Amino acid sequence: MIGAGTRDCVIVTGMPGAGKSTVTRLIAERLPYSARLDGDFVSRLIVSGRVWALGEPAEEAARQMELCNRNLCMLANNFSDAGFTPVIDWVIPDRAQLDFFLSLLPARRVLFVVLAPGIETCRYRNSIRDPREQFAFDGYEDLEAQMRRELGDAGWWLDSAALTAEETADLILRSGGVTRSPEIPA
Repeated sequence: MIGAGTRDCVIVTGMPGAGKSTVTRLIAERLPYSARLDGDFVSRLIVSGRVWALGEPAEEAARQMELCNRNLCMLANNFSDAGFTPVIDWVIPDRAQLDFFLSLLPARRVLFVVLAPGIETCRYRNSIRDPREQFAFDGYEDLEAQMRRELGDAGWWLDSAALTAEETADLILRSGGVTRSPEIPA
């Protein structure tokens, strides 16, 4: 079971609309000691000069993305050292970013979960969000292809299309326990 006296970290990724925010909140709420680390929130800590991940100039976007990733991992390590299970919500689109995360979490057993309900489900879920929470994104096909190509052998790919957020969180907690987490190939 996740969080049962271990120093583990849960990373939940997927495309916009996959359910990351809701599922990570539910996972964190179900654990006795946890911290939910939202990559979008951390990236928005930059108030002046912020460039989003796909923004311009590309070099600055990459620098800020790396800074966000470093901060997420630093927070995860700090919370884990204090006895809390960090549950990270963030889009990790490729192997290089996953490897970067793992290099910054060397003492942690990481459960890496890719929520993969499919493009149409992601689009639908995004469309029914509160308008303030909707994410304007039209790169689903490219992102899905990239994630499958680069991360297809990493972690646990969970098709959550037919599951509620509660069922998805419970399945991750019950079946994907960090003590038995899928290995992330080198």
